[in-house]
Amino acid sequence: MTSNLLNICRRGFHTSSVRQQIIQSETPTKRICIVGAGPAGFYAAQYLLKNLGDCVVDIVEKLPVPFGLVRFGVAPDHPEVKNVINTFTKTAEHPRLRFFGNVSLGTDVSLHDLRNQYHAVLLTYGSDQDRELQLDNEQQSHVISARKFVAWYNGLPGAEHLEPDLSGRDVTIVGQGNVAVDVARMLLGPPRCTQNTTEYALEALSRSQVERVHLVGRRGPLQAAFTIKELREMLKLPNVQTRWRSDDFSGIATQVEQLQRPRKRLTELMLKSLNDQGKNSSPGTKQFLPIFLRAPKAITEGEMEFSVTELQQDAAVPTHATERLPANLILRSIGYKSSCADADISFDSRQGYVRNREGRVLKVDATDNVDAGLYVAGWLGTGPTGVILTTMSGAFAVAKNICDDIASNALDTSSSKPGFEADDKRVVTWDGWRRIDDFEMETGKAKGKPREKIVSIAEMLRIAGV
Repeated sequence: MTSNLLNICRRGFHTSSVRQQIIQSETPTKRICIVGAGPAGFYAAQYLLKNLGDCVVDIVEKLPVPFGLVRFGVAPDHPEVKNVINTFTKTAEHPRLRFFGNVSLGTDVSLHDLRNQYHAVLLTYGSDQDRELQLDNEQQSHVISARKFVAWYNGLPGAEHLEPDLSGRDVTIVGQGNVAVDVARMLLGPPRCTQNTTEYALEALSRSQVERVHLVGRRGPLQAAFTIKELREMLKLPNVQTRWRSDDFSGIATQVEQLQRPRKRLTELMLKSLNDQGKNSSPGTKQFLPIFLRAPKAITEGEMEFSVTELQQDAAVPTHATERLPANLILRSIGYKSSCADADISFDSRQGYVRNREGRVLKVDATDNVDAGLYVAGWLGTGPTGVILTTMSGAFAVAKNICDDIASNALDTSSSKPGFEADDKRVVTWDGWRRIDDFEMETGKAKGKPREKIVSIAEMLRIAGV
């Protein structure tokens, strides 16, 4: 037994976990490290374990808990989306996979170290920043990102301190993607929409005075980024009236038949809702107000100014006309971007993703040469596009490239590699995560909820036993 495994034994991890690591340590393998335990990381691990019979996959994650955006980004009233966690759990419990939580790339371990410890390193740590409007006053307290708001109600550690001001009547959301619609639904929906949120967010939302949510996009209805599923949910919210502007749909009906099927169905639903609006209105209802052809121009106290735009070949071009909308709270939802976790990563800071070719990371010397043995998948490599199914396809494709590179000897696996060693780091193993998971579900059961998430990393580590 290696000294590292002896140390693990002394720290009291479950014997099954120790046995697993002994088997992995003594079997000649190709060692692959995945940085990031979100959907891209788990899907890539699933493919590698299935198609490389002599590999060991280690997943390194900066948080003590796995699953990334599935845990912290999916709307609380979409529990069916979280069912993919069952698949990820089966992958995590594979005898040739190890999970190392609470290990941060660039802080606890460097990319240089990982590349010395593994034959291949796959970066999948996602997008943790958001794009800004680049307007004056954007840093005021009533202007926050939708990403942070989602993290707040979903219990991402550190986000519990956001404290969004929900005491005003009007919220203006800049952006019209699914995240923006999720946020609008959380703000306007009944308690059933929010019961799976963290306790502090549930309390704040129950006291909310928000009555109107403006969902503003710079382009027209035919370019709306939300999908039909999200729109249907908004249209079905009780005591919420959707109010479209008829001028935004001028000439749209004549174009419907030329649209591709998904866009056609979405446009038909918007037109039907437009034609039906007002038929069942009642006083005192909340309002969902989608507004098209408006580009952010200025932020003032209690208002936001927009330039009226016109479409020129699908591009939104500002005109001289402007409009002001009431905005007690402004939520920016114009896209995510990634951060560069380690200086040795070839990172495009302007675009906010890792430079790569089909998942093979390019060298930091700004050439188009591939840096053999280093890969990227998920939003870190593509930008924030698509849904979980898109991420799965992309992760499978990059994992296949790793397998192909090994098979063609483009990736040298002839020498043995030690893999990650915890040393003195407070590492959360999969057994530690299971203890956290059990604790959250028991706590939630007492409150009539599926779980009550722990938001303190220190508390997570205590429960995990590290």
